[in-house]
Amino acid sequence: MKRLLILCVSLLSVMLTAELKGSQPSNQDCIKPYGQNPRYWQYKGKPVLLLGGSKTDHIFLLEDLKDHLDEIARAGANYVRNTMSQREGLELKPHARLADGKFDLNQWNTEYWKRFENCLKWCRERDIIIQIEVWDRFDFSREYWQNSPWRPSNNVNYTSEQTGLAEEYPNHPSADKQPFFHTIPGMPLYKKQLDIIRDFQEKFVARMLSYSLQYGNVLYCMDNETSTPAEWGRYWMKFIKTAAAAKGVEVYVTDMFDDVWKPQSSRQFKLALDDPQTYTFLDVSQVNSRTFNEDHWKNVLWLSQQARPHPRPMNNTKIYSDGKTSFGSGTPVDGVERFWRNLIAGCASCRFHRPTSGIGLNETAKACIAAARKVESLVKFWNVEPHIELLTDRQPDEAYLAAKPAEQYILFFTDGGSVGLDLKSCPGTFALQWINIQTGAWGPKADLSGGQIVTIAAPSPGPWAAAITKKG
Repeated sequence: MKRLLILCVSLLSVMLTAELKGSQPSNQDCIKPYGQNPRYWQYKGKPVLLLGGSKTDHIFLLEDLKDHLDEIARAGANYVRNTMSQREGLELKPHARLADGKFDLNQWNTEYWKRFENCLKWCRERDIIIQIEVWDRFDFSREYWQNSPWRPSNNVNYTSEQTGLAEEYPNHPSADKQPFFHTIPGMPLYKKQLDIIRDFQEKFVARMLSYSLQYGNVLYCMDNETSTPAEWGRYWMKFIKTAAAAKGVEVYVTDMFDDVWKPQSSRQFKLALDDPQTYTFLDVSQVNSRTFNEDHWKNVLWLSQQARPHPRPMNNTKIYSDGKTSFGSGTPVDGVERFWRNLIAGCASCRFHRPTSGIGLNETAKACIAAARKVESLVKFWNVEPHIELLTDRQPDEAYLAAKPAEQYILFFTDGGSVGLDLKSCPGTFALQWINIQTGAWGPKADLSGGQIVTIAAPSPGPWAAAITKKG
């Protein structure tokens, strides 16, 4: 395996040398873990909280991308998800389509890559961090496989007999029956003939890197909610990091595991936790589906606590919430609550998933992001930690707290309510500023007297946030 990777990276270096143009980003300005608190990100040398929402995941293929990025930036968001989608129409595949209708995997579709380059550039101009997902399992099965350039009968480069790839993969991709994701020697479905596919996969990733390594606002996630053995993602993480190092570029990589919605039993996520050299940040998006209320909080907090021995940013590039799926995406109310529980638990990024599994960048999402930015203007999330034990008279799922005790607090109510805040060892006066999460607007102000347990009641039903800071 090691020798294979060395050979592949040597080939990659040749390809990148031929394709990579323009100046490289300054590593000092690139997205990287925050030096003073590596559970968060910094960009251009300053700590940054990543918040987002968008109307699609393969954002670079949008016709109105520039306008949508402007909308995202106006909302106070600075974080987008970009799957390297291969499910769009025949004119937006990554590979060139010949006159006879077949694809040539040795040639590129100029339009696809032009849109990708524009996305990188336009995101950088707006200080938007773009998290790339290199492979999406849904692009390579069922109806999307029928028009895929990688399907043997759709290209001029190989046949089913030469590669072992079938003409149909009708199962849900979670079944992991697609050999496309087993091209690495030693994987369960690997056969020598799959080396042909891996060669073309490497060319695709090299092409992607020829653009993305020129930009310092990029994070790399290998897969969308994969259930494939971890060897697959680990191969591509090493491939990307080695290629970046050869160019003197600093990058951060991870993988997204499907079973993180039940994190305590996820064997693959345990591998990521224990290997910070390979998984240089964590994506826990799947924790935002199929669990609700206090159970969601317990899972997110558990993930955060487990990551403490090797602190890294913990990202949520998908928060499910539209109520239109059968697997447990939850409602918009659930999405807003998940967004804020993640922030209180210490997550480095929160992004609403696109419709119909999330609320995207609708008015609810915009208000939620605006509210978080208002809180951030008073209390930086990277300066506080979860301290729910400081709340008294709390009902399950009623309220959540992050704090730097005696100095700063962020209190979140899911739907109104009243709790006690333990300030017994904190004399002095504290300023409380409410923020209405439903509207994104400022709410009432109040002063709190320390040295006691202070009762705090939300101004009204609905979600509210409060920033509490020591005066003087």
